[in-house]
Formats: sequence, structure tokens, C-alpha cells
Amino acid sequence: MTLRRLLPLACLAAPLALSPWHGLFAADPALKSALAAKVAADYPLLDAFYKDLHAHPELSLMEERSAAKVAGELRAAGYDVTEKFGGTGIVAVLRNGSGPVVCLRSDLDGLPVLEETGLPYASQTRAKDLSGREVPVMQACGHDIHMTCLVGTGRALAALRGHWSGTLVLLGQPAEEIGVGARAMLTAGLYRKFPKPDCVLALHDSATLPAGTVGLLEGYIMANVDSVDITVRGVGGHGAYPHTTKDPIVLAARIVLAVQTIVSRETRPVDPAVVTVGSIHGGTKHNIIPDEVKLQLTLRSYSPAVRAHTIEAIKRICRGEAIAAGLPDDRLPVVAVTEDQFTPATYNDPTLTRRVRAAIAGWLGEEHVRTIDPEMGGEDFSQFGLTVEKVPICLFRLGAVDPARVATSQRTGVALPSLHSSKFAPVPEPTIKTGITALSAAALDLLAKP
Repeated sequence: MTLRRLLPLACLAAPLALSPWHGLFAADPALKSALAAKVAADYPLLDAFYKDLHAHPELSLMEERSAAKVAGELRAAGYDVTEKFGGTGIVAVLRNGSGPVVCLRSDLDGLPVLEETGLPYASQTRAKDLSGREVPVMQACGHDIHMTCLVGTGRALAALRGHWSGTLVLLGQPAEEIGVGARAMLTAGLYRKFPKPDCVLALHDSATLPAGTVGLLEGYIMANVDSVDITVRGVGGHGAYPHTTKDPIVLAARIVLAVQTIVSRETRPVDPAVVTVGSIHGGTKHNIIPDEVKLQLTLRSYSPAVRAHTIEAIKRICRGEAIAAGLPDDRLPVVAVTEDQFTPATYNDPTLTRRVRAAIAGWLGEEHVRTIDPEMGGEDFSQFGLTVEKVPICLFRLGAVDPARVATSQRTGVALPSLHSSKFAPVPEPTIKTGITALSAAALDLLAKP
């Protein structure tokens, strides 16, 4: 079964309500030169803007400063800006005559990671998370790059409004890292209270693609994401007398190993799936067998059927292993799926994606545009295409790594720091310039005057 065949039929039926692509701007050297000049002129401001955002990251649902900075820049560029929409989200609208409505989205939030990049503008920020714990904060997923590209694109398109017709809607979306921000903005009435988009575009930086390139893929590009919490219960006691206890640490270890067989022995090899145990906590002292152990899992899939089977298999394995260990019914493991943070798979509308690719290639050159593989990472950007309106969406990857480092990694086999790593450090230039050019090229094509 191909990934294409996994898409619900309702999504396949949604037409792309945009004018045909004529390749107008891809072949217009004067406009390309004007955009390049605008980006170059703005770059000192954008570089400072990026480094300030990088040095002052904020956690999900707390992006007050970041949102205010993005809102301020877009308002100064002539957009009608609404702040604190769907939490800390922002919506900026620029109406420029009749034509399609094109929406560009950036996320805002950072991560609870201690930065170890050694950059002069590295984050020293610490903040209290939603549970009240003080944690370090870092832009470890590059959302500062995304915000800077959104602002740069917004400034460029405002300056070039004589070359396009229609409406631009720019979004600063909160809480992508916990999978709730897009849903919050949509629930607050994004498509009802503002111009409903004919399409939504976004970029996401890449920790493997060289700066100066972009990567696209038609169809599924990012996976379903589920978070599962398991409380493994036992009967605690003295470590010297284990026969008087039911050891939850041993039971947890058996569960950790057993759930690995869900992918290797219960899922068809052609169906993508991941089961990762990312956290295990239990016990307080060498000679004490505790009463419980906590496990945290992340699950990845594309197919709804694979997702459902994986969750049910985890519940079955937990129950079975506990029964085999002699636990009574009232001490069986508790398995909780965090449904409010479920992130659906991201499906790039094929028609829109082909058009975006052609537009970007016309500006950057075909050699700088790559076809990439689907990933098991997740993005709540998917939510913008899953409402009843069935708005076509397209997310593309933006290379953010020094090309020399990419070449060295490929030659030596030494992995580059990944997204969410404490050592992930995008190269600001040409990453930001490439991102602005790519977003602007796509928007100018989609908003082309008849």
C-alpha cells in the first residue's frame, strides 16, 4: 500500500481553488532582482531579529515576547494584526485587491533544552514550565528561523504589492511543540473571523539539508504523533526480600522490551511505525522495591489503522505482562493516551506542492530543490488541512546546515546534531535569505495577477 492510498477520500476530493500557474514570476528577472535587493537590504535587521529571538526563547503557550516582536514587525510593514488569538497566536492580514487568499504560517515556541552550541547569542533563558518546574529553554527546533522568514517574507511582499493581487494572511502559531497551537487557532475561528485561505504554506528548517536548498514531497511528509503515559504498578518492599513484593521495575523492563515487537512482529514491514520509550522513572534507593514505575512513550505512524493497532497492542502487552507477573486486577498498569496532544500526519496536497516546487525552482534553480523522503517527525501544521473546509496545505523543508559540515558528515558517517539537540545551530545566512525567497516565490506565483 502506498502512502498516497492512506489519505481519506474526502481530502482527495478537495479542489485547489487557485488560478492556473503560468510560470510568470519564475521567468521575470526584474522581479527576482527586486526581491533579492529587498531581502539584502533587510538582512541586517532580520539577522538581529533572529539572534534576539534565539537568545530569548519561550516555552509553548508562553510565547508573549516572541509573538509581540513578530506582530510589531508585521504591523510596521502595513498588515492588520490581531494578537493573542488562540492563546498567544497572531494573525496578520494584508489585502491587496481581488484574488486568492494565501496563508503563510510560522510557529513560535521553543523547547526545554539547555543550549550547548557555544554561539555568542546562545540562550541563557530559564523559565517555569506548565507544571511549575524551572527548566532551561532553547530554540532547538529552529522556530526562530521560521519567525524570521515569516517577517522577512511579509516585509518583502508588502513592498512588492504592485506585483500581485489578492490577500495575504500570515500566522504566528503558538504551542507547536506540544501539538495544540494549530487546533487552538482553528477552534477560535481562524477560518471564520479572517479571510478563509485557498491554501496554507509553511517551511520547517532541516538539520540534514545544506543551507541554500529546500526539500519537498507530495503526499505524506510528517507522521501521526501520539504520547502515551504508562503507570506500571506493583507491590513495594525491601530489596532483600523480593519474594514478598511484585517488582514494578522488572515488569516495566519486560514491557519496554515487549512493546518493541509491535513494530517488528505485528506491523506490516511496508507500513511505517515507531514505538519509542523516551522516559522511565521508578524507585528512590538501592534497597527499596518501589510501588510503581512511570513510562513515557512516543508513537509514530501514517495509517489510522496502524495507529489504532499500536495503541491497542500497548494496552494488551501491559495487561498481559502484568498478569504473567502475578499482579491482581486492581494493580494492572494504567495506560493513558494523551488525546488532546495527538498530532495528525501532515499531507502535502500534490497539486499545490507541484506548483510550489515549480515556483521555488524557478527562483532558486532546480539544483537547489530536492525531493525528500517522508519523515516520522510530526507537525501540527497538518491541522490547517483537516477542517471541514479541506484547505490544501504544503510544508517544505529549508536547509539550515553549513554545506561543508553536510559534506563532512556524509564522508565520515558522523551524524549532524538533530533538531531538538542541545547543539543544533542553524546557519543564519543563507538559510534565512533562502527561506524568504522560497516563501515569496510561492506566494507571488499563487497571487499572480491574471
